Amino acid sequence: MATIEECRYALDRLSETLAKADGDIRSAAALDRSLSCHITDLDMTFVGRLAGGRIQDVTTEEGLPSERAQIRLTMSGDDLVAMVHGQLPFAKAWGTGRVKLQAGFRDLLRLRSLL
Repeated sequence: MATIEECRYALDRLSETLAKADGDIRSAAALDRSLSCHITDLDMTFVGRLAGGRIQDVTTEEGLPSERAQIRLTMSGDDLVAMVHGQLPFAKAWGTGRVKLQAGFRDLLRLRSLL
């Protein structure tokens, strides 16, 4: 089971990757939306903001987030780490229910190039 530190590192690495992206990926990452990532096996949620092509102002909350983010992810810590390291394709994880993504329809359309 991934630790909270490993999950935080994975989110930081994802943010760095988004910041270096170009083309369609850069455009999709340029959204300005609240973001949460609930790690089910740790019962912790990372809360932040996707803005300027980065994940910013990340904090942690015990349990589910106190406010509903515009983009919400739910997964295990191991799946987060595996996806960021390229060991688990997002589409496969999402298709099998290992990862849940909730967002408005327009945001989902823009995010598809990231996924």
